[in-house]
Formats: sequence, C-alpha cells, structure tokens
Amino acid sequence: MKILVIGIIILQLNFSCSAQHSTTELKNHFSSDQISDLNKITEFFKNEICSGKERDFKKCYEKIPHDYLYATGNEFWNNIDFSKQKELYNQISKSTFEEIWSFCKTTYPDSGKTKTSICAVPNGKYQKYLSELGKNNPKIAEYAKRLNDLGDFGFGLFHQNIASDKKNFDLNNPNIQLVVAIHFLTLNDQEKRNEQWNAE
Repeated sequence: MKILVIGIIILQLNFSCSAQHSTTELKNHFSSDQISDLNKITEFFKNEICSGKERDFKKCYEKIPHDYLYATGNEFWNNIDFSKQKELYNQISKSTFEEIWSFCKTTYPDSGKTKTSICAVPNGKYQKYLSELGKNNPKIAEYAKRLNDLGDFGFGLFHQNIASDKKNFDLNNPNIQLVVAIHFLTLNDQEKRNEQWNAE
C-alpha cells in the first residue's frame, strides 16, 4: 500500500512540474504570478495548435506543413480561435499583458480610418527577457533587436527559422515554446481583431 501511495505522489509531482515551467530567465524578469500567466499563454497556444491530440509539442509543430502553408498564405495560426484567445487575455493579469503587448493606432489619411493593432512593448519585461535569452541564442538576439527597434512581430524569417533551425529553436525548451506562442498569438490577433477599423 505504501508503494502505491508513494507512486501516486511521484506522479502528481511530475505532472505539476511539467505543467508549470519556470526557467532561470523567466525568474529573472517576472514575478511568480506573471510566470503562471505566461504558462497559461504557452498552454493555450499548444492546445490550439495541437488540438489536444498530440501532447508532444515538438512533434506536433514539426508535423505542420509550414512551407506549403506559408506559400499559400494560409498560415497555421489561422486555426487559433480568436474568441478563445480574447478569453485568455481575461485570464491573465493586466500587468502581465502590459509587459508583453500594447495597442498601436495607425490612421490612414485617404480614408480617415484608424487601425488598432497589438504591438510590442519596447521596455517591457518581455523585451528584457528576450534580450537575456539572446545572449546564448543569436536568432533570438536578432529577433529581440528587431522587436525593440520596430515594435513589429511580423518577422517572416523568424517563422522559417523555427521550422528549420533545430539548434536555436529547440521546441522542447519552455523558453522557446513561450516565444513561439507569443509570436504567433500576436500575429493571430493582428489579423483577426474585429474592432480594428473605426471611422475617425
């Protein structure tokens, strides 16, 4: 009986450890509550992309025909349910959201219409976290610099790098999983935000 109880406890500990990732880099920049929010973001993305069928995110991601979808303009993140994504935003704290994203407005002079879209926060904790990851990963360093300089997540080469560069994009690494999740959730938001067009 004791062996059975010990076995159950070990299984529970293993499950809770795998469900909550907290790397040194995350701890250097985010509070424990914010790390919990970031885990929710990663898990939401993984569940949407893998449809709950494949628990191994690396295998799931590698099965996606990225080159074909990229060439046809039917990107894989189009399958993310944006109404669920907005619910996710309500499940994380405002402070976590504002360390990653802000809202930018672009006004088009010809029509007088304004487009509101989600964009990067140049001095937020997420940007600092990316910069720290970039110290040991040249591709993340390049990505962090572009994000800081332009505030733009729409970096096509990043998308191609994830699929092909297995050295710098180890999809078993929780840091890489988080970066991938935030990148593609941002692109999904930018594409699907319903309230983006408003007359001035």
